[in-house]
Amino acid sequence: MIEEDQTDISQDEENSLFEHYRIIADPGQALMRLDKFLSVRLPNASRTKIQLGIETGLVLVNGKATKSNYQIKPRDEVSVSLPHPPRNVEIIPQDIPLSIVYEDDYLLIVNKSPGMVVHPAYGNWDGTLINALLFHINIGLPEGKEALRPGLVHRIDKDTSGLLVIAKEEISMMKLAKQFFDHTVERTYYALVWGAPQPPTGTIRQRLTRSPKDRRITEVTQNEEMGKHAITHYKTLEQFSYTSLLQCNLETGRTHQIRAHLKWLGHALFADEMYGGKAALKGPSFSKYKAFVENCFSLCPRQALHAKSLGFVHPISGKWMQFDSELPADMQSVIDKWRKYEP
Repeated sequence: MIEEDQTDISQDEENSLFEHYRIIADPGQALMRLDKFLSVRLPNASRTKIQLGIETGLVLVNGKATKSNYQIKPRDEVSVSLPHPPRNVEIIPQDIPLSIVYEDDYLLIVNKSPGMVVHPAYGNWDGTLINALLFHINIGLPEGKEALRPGLVHRIDKDTSGLLVIAKEEISMMKLAKQFFDHTVERTYYALVWGAPQPPTGTIRQRLTRSPKDRRITEVTQNEEMGKHAITHYKTLEQFSYTSLLQCNLETGRTHQIRAHLKWLGHALFADEMYGGKAALKGPSFSKYKAFVENCFSLCPRQALHAKSLGFVHPISGKWMQFDSELPADMQSVIDKWRKYEP
């Protein structure tokens, strides 16, 4: 029996980048190697990919990691979480400028600019980060050699800027995916929000689900069956007249997690139209103040959220890698204006 759980790619970053299966061996199942058993049950996954998944702990038998030569027995329960295969759509390499922070034979780190879509999808088939990466990593590839395909193990929203790690080959993708799956990756975001959170440092533990009123939006729910476990740690770095600069660290990686959690807290991201931050939520009703806020919106017309730092274990060397980035010009200019603003 196979139960497939593939979450819509637009809704949940953590799950959408994986194929999830739960397979229960039949009562009359003959002894069979685990890798061979999965090759039969999952015909779309290569034997190599299955073996890598087993080696990296993305395949569990009766809740425990094991080896490829484990002999499957009747009623054994096998859970599989493999990185998603490429979509059945041809992605065209495009020569688009990229800000590459680090690169080696196995992975690269990109500082994504706001406004760039990460992966081709309906309405955005080209001009994405993946189109640009396909061009970049295959420059100078010898004739006849199969093109490399960049492997996404996490993503950030179109209008969020900041750091992303991309795998360049399958072993690296598997090992990086395992770190994201286990929540051992360090991810720090800087967010400009309306108001001043109280307490100034805290942790938000609220389940998230897709809004029934607008499927594009994620919202907090108390329904344990519908909601997905989500944890955001925040710390106030600087407080201005009517806004604050926060540091947010993700323990889980739900789509729009920071945006939804901060809105629930009562401190929507500055200029985040989808989550109610594209209005003067704090401050007086004076026309001069409204003009100041509108000027800030024109300088930073997107949600003021930046993926500032990223830390993980290199999938091949085993060394800890830590990367940091500067705030982009639009967000920095608005923060500077709030620093100088006198009520």
